[in-house]
Amino acid sequence: MKNVGQTDRLFRILIGLGILVFFLIGTWSAWAYLGVLLLATGLIGYCPLYSVVRSKTNRKPLTG
Repeated sequence: MKNVGQTDRLFRILIGLGILVFFLIGTWSAWAYLGVLLLATGLIGYCPLYSVVRSKTNRKPLTG
């Protein structure tokens, strides 16, 4: 079940890519794993931490 909303996903993807590009141009460090994590959760739409704290940023679809 996806628990990451559209806006949250967009920010995760953009920030994750930004972090990765920064470290791919420079030197690889432990901070680059944060970029990988943000990019992966943004692309998948699921954040394990949100499940642990019982949070979500997506909305249920509206029914007519």
